[in-house]
Amino acid sequence: MNVLIVKPGETPREAEIDGGLASMQKIVGGTIEAVYPYKDPVALICNDEGKLTGLPLNRNLEGYDIIAGTFFICGLGEEDFTSLPSDLMEKYREKFARPELFMRLSGHIVVIPTEPLKESKKDRHKDAASHEER
Repeated sequence: MNVLIVKPGETPREAEIDGGLASMQKIVGGTIEAVYPYKDPVALICNDEGKLTGLPLNRNLEGYDIIAGTFFICGLGEEDFTSLPSDLMEKYREKFARPELFMRLSGHIVVIPTEPLKESKKDRHKDAASHEER
């Protein structure tokens, strides 16, 4: 089963897993919980005790919740989880591309998107060359 794994502080990565309960639990580091925060036929699979056990906060869910610990996105079949289709893989890779930091401020949790990963030297050289041409 092809899934998108999202770890705290990291950009998402595509992975192939066997789809068994043990492999899902290994990814999230404990018992799993499936949540369905999106209209797309996808499930977000996370550790159901992530906040209780103090896992690091990972991503904000549309302003109503925060996922703690590593989670993954997979597709939904008629009765089970399936591979995430390539179009949805790209959509959620972009959605979760920027890791987030969380800070308590005046009794509220503030979400701070981090900067994207630094570009490679090759990309910087290419950008510098195109800038010199202008």
